[in-house]
Amino acid sequence: MELTFIHLHNHSEFSILDGAFKTASLVEAAYKNNMPAVALTDHGNIFGAVSFFKQAKEKGIKPILGCEVYVAPKSRIIKKPEGKRPNHFHLVLLVKDENGYENLCHLITKSYLEGFYYRPRIDKELLAQHSEGLVALSGCLKGEIGHALELGLEEQAEEAALEYASILSKGDFYIEIQDHGLEEQRRINPSLLNLSRKLNIPLVATNDVHYISKDDAESQDILLCVQTNRRVAEQDRIRFGSDQFYFKSSEEMIDLFGEIPEAIQNTAKIAAKCNFEFPLSGYFLPQFKAPEGTSLGEYFDGVVKEGFKSKIEIITKGKKKDEIAHLVEEYEERLENEVKLIKEMGFEGYFLIVWDLIKMAKDSNIPVGPGRGSATGSLLAYCLGITDIDPLEYDLLFERFLNPERISLPDIDIDFCGRRRDEVLDYVKEKYGGETNVCQIITFGTMAARQSVRDVGRALEVPLPEVDKIAKMIPPFGPDATIEGALKKIPQLKELRDKDAKIAHLLSVAQKLEGQVRHPSIHAAGIVIAPKPLVEFMPLYQSVKGEITTQFPMQDIEAIGLLKMDLLGLRNLTVIQDTVELVKKETGDMIDIKNIPLDDKKTFEVFRSGNTDGVFQFESSGMKDLLRNFKPESFPDLIALNALYRPGPLKSGMTDEFIKCKNHPEQISYECAEFEPILKETQGIIVYQEQVMKIATELAGFSMAEADILRKAMGKKVTSMMKAQKQRFVQGAKKKGLSQAKANKIFDQINYFAGYGFNKSHSTAYAYLAYRTAYLKAHYPSHFLAALLTSEAERGATSQVARYINECEELGIKILPPDINESDFNFTVVKGDIRFGLSAVKNVGEGSVRALIQAREKRGKFTSLFDICEVADSKVLNRKVIESLIKAGALDSLGWRRSQMFHLVDKVIEYAHEMQEIKSSKQSFLFGSGQIEPPPIPPEVEEMPEWDESLILSYEKDALGLYITGHPLAKFGKQLKRLISESISQLDEEKDFNSEIRVAGIISSLKPLKTRKDERMATFILEDLSGRIEVVVFPDSYERYSDYLREDQLVWVKGKFLGEGESQRIHLLQVMPLAEAFQKQAKRIMLRIFLPGIEESVFEELKGMLDENRGDCPVFFELETPHSYRMVVQSMDIQGISLSEDITTRIESLLGENSVLIEY
Repeated sequence: MELTFIHLHNHSEFSILDGAFKTASLVEAAYKNNMPAVALTDHGNIFGAVSFFKQAKEKGIKPILGCEVYVAPKSRIIKKPEGKRPNHFHLVLLVKDENGYENLCHLITKSYLEGFYYRPRIDKELLAQHSEGLVALSGCLKGEIGHALELGLEEQAEEAALEYASILSKGDFYIEIQDHGLEEQRRINPSLLNLSRKLNIPLVATNDVHYISKDDAESQDILLCVQTNRRVAEQDRIRFGSDQFYFKSSEEMIDLFGEIPEAIQNTAKIAAKCNFEFPLSGYFLPQFKAPEGTSLGEYFDGVVKEGFKSKIEIITKGKKKDEIAHLVEEYEERLENEVKLIKEMGFEGYFLIVWDLIKMAKDSNIPVGPGRGSATGSLLAYCLGITDIDPLEYDLLFERFLNPERISLPDIDIDFCGRRRDEVLDYVKEKYGGETNVCQIITFGTMAARQSVRDVGRALEVPLPEVDKIAKMIPPFGPDATIEGALKKIPQLKELRDKDAKIAHLLSVAQKLEGQVRHPSIHAAGIVIAPKPLVEFMPLYQSVKGEITTQFPMQDIEAIGLLKMDLLGLRNLTVIQDTVELVKKETGDMIDIKNIPLDDKKTFEVFRSGNTDGVFQFESSGMKDLLRNFKPESFPDLIALNALYRPGPLKSGMTDEFIKCKNHPEQISYECAEFEPILKETQGIIVYQEQVMKIATELAGFSMAEADILRKAMGKKVTSMMKAQKQRFVQGAKKKGLSQAKANKIFDQINYFAGYGFNKSHSTAYAYLAYRTAYLKAHYPSHFLAALLTSEAERGATSQVARYINECEELGIKILPPDINESDFNFTVVKGDIRFGLSAVKNVGEGSVRALIQAREKRGKFTSLFDICEVADSKVLNRKVIESLIKAGALDSLGWRRSQMFHLVDKVIEYAHEMQEIKSSKQSFLFGSGQIEPPPIPPEVEEMPEWDESLILSYEKDALGLYITGHPLAKFGKQLKRLISESISQLDEEKDFNSEIRVAGIISSLKPLKTRKDERMATFILEDLSGRIEVVVFPDSYERYSDYLREDQLVWVKGKFLGEGESQRIHLLQVMPLAEAFQKQAKRIMLRIFLPGIEESVFEELKGMLDENRGDCPVFFELETPHSYRMVVQSMDIQGISLSEDITTRIESLLGENSVLIEY
């Protein structure tokens, strides 16, 4: 009888940082080895089950779902060590049928929610409750049986085997045997065989696969090092002990276990038992309950009718009668078509769920976005209030949202106010079955190219500067953001690899591990809503923080027919609402933000000038340049710019062409006449996917549904699909009168642009949101920036707070420190200036702020520090709170110096305590006991000088996280600008990677560190007037410059800019105290003198100054005559001076403003 072996114990990348292959590779290996089935059994989860199932089905291979669970030695509830006994054993469970799948989901869910102790654990009691439909294998050496045999406890092993056999259905428990060449396995395998025969429990051979090819053993070993944060060279670390944990062929497994043929035969028998299939067709939607006595269809029709009535009034407002009739007919026809299709697809309930959710939010005054994604192209969505965009006005297509020829669940993503998103989630949970039916969705962080290089470099102990250098050579995003892509595009990286074996090895391993799952996390917006408990569809996962999510990612949830929704918390919506409320509070104006004019000149000036800090999606430096060059004049211009400012169009030159055509319209040309009405709004260039669809309908006779399929095909660039689509397009175009050559040319042209085309519906919605923020900035700059500062402060983004404070100063808006008598909780506007909120003060918690504001509102302004302590509870107004308020300047309005108040803190606390006791005695007296004590006399305030400026600023920084009333760098003014290449706020994603920069600032958050080689290095935050950035000091630089690295030190830094999204850093090359840099970095000082207007005594005084300050900086004189003739000369007597702020200030006061120019 021919033996067939099937792998039943395999660990993919979802056995996180342990399994070293993707599920597709497992399926491919089974396919190449002619195995009819294969199992996936990751540790403690089935994260990859759906994708594995689909991949296997596509290859004609039976997918067997399973999991290697962890079993607690006693109860899963016991979460403490039990001597030397392990706190869990391994057990492989395989799914036979639907019942088994549901039981596995229950087991895995409870392992996380009830049994987690280092690992998600079940116990035998739980297994007994959910064993039906499951096959169990006893596991590896870490299984309970293997562990007992390794310790020589054969009787214990026998008891465990019999117990598992009794829990599982008859014949569904197997003793697992493995041989990876390990001594421990060779020692216990005879015992496993004897146990199997003695107890009549079948034996099954597995290989505990962790990588596909034997050659991948090293990369999997390094992956283990990444998981455990160990180094390859360390001896006492976890390792597998052999290179045999790979996907062996049937022949190799038969060679290993040929003497035990039943162990091979049983793999096929088990596979034959396992026949579970995911339902990949149909949907499982939650039920929307229509009011009693009304069917779902009737209720849907009524809601649509009401929505259309309210919207058509807006659309036809101010129009002529004949125009109104035409519009009503046009809109009715479009809506009728959309509704008909939605009813045919059976999605009325889905739209009512979304409508109801958004209605609740709007009724609760929770800001909702104007739209997001392709749903913005639906007139029905507009009528139901799901979006605020009229799709006909902007020529948006419904078929981009729902394709009648490819039925799939609609995908409506919704933006909500970030601050109140949780209220929306709570509503969904309450309405649709609570947390058992509604859950957030898991997502997975992966080892992207740069991360993989860093992880592998650390494990291989490649010096950190070298690793960092290599990682930074790989683009952070785009088509070349892979190791393979970077090696092709970056010659320096290829050169490094080719000449250095160590680097070649690092890159080789990193490339193998690139893209591996590194950790699970929560999707930023996704939730799933099920019609019954989610555990009946999939297991749940619980993070170490206690957050519960699905175990399937978003695309797999959709694949099994469940409703997923993107409910994104968008801070910009909160900023808009806060701005509107601030304006109302301060001025009484009521802004109807949904009905602002879309042709407002002041708003477009914000865009045209590039003054877009804080404007949604338009505030990067590259976008600002684009705005200044293009100078948008209309809302459609903003839609196009939003679509074009993306890596593809920018790299392809489309954006430059767009600007050129805007500024030189005579250069616009169209391939054929039909192109003009479609491409006119985008300067003759295909910018949107919708334009591709329209060209296909106009030129080739495609239906809109067919055109959408063409769009998708062009986006995916699948050769077989494209060939069929091109043939269909050319045939259709020929029927419309085009030649074959012309049709081919047009197809190729739209195919090229389609690769960069963007979803116009989404771009329109987000341009609309951007316009709203720009409108508020144009008309209410103080209120808008106050709201923006509150938003950034709430998320602890101190660098962004500093950036927007800098923006305020540039706009002439003063930033006022917090004030006990004027500040609210958040930033507020006071006569056009912005006042810090009390919540911004460190160590002053929400309770303290609320108590202070409440007391102030109840009894009026505070008059003294003692006054505050009299009315505030000592529990909320302790020493830390008082000191922080003083340091922040929040008590300045009380009339005392900060130094005086700080000196009084102990006496104030004592006074407050006495006052609290008197209040208590008054209460006692009222109830017939005790005596009323006379009030204590407030202590006298001692006369003393105020702190010096440096201490005031230092304390402000402590209390607020940044400087408010001044900055240590402010006094250097223009001189500082000449010394640096740019300010910190100018370092953003547009800055060339690895470029050399010169910046200056003050050191904070200095952290001395040590490398694994015990070398000293450090990181610190460098802060200037505009922002802050992390600086990394590697060992070589630390050794040279450590004396200069001190908290609050003003320094000049030369380094390499390492821009990577929000985690931007500077690699320090050189640092020196700022005062020293002014001298050492100066090339020369130029003194400008207007000859006729200067007296001889001034020359004498100047000579004296220069003589007293002789040094190395060359001095030149620029002499100007009355006829504007200039000449530059150098004194023979004094050729150089020692530069300092003092000498330059004295010279300027003598010669006049702008008379001193220092060149660096």
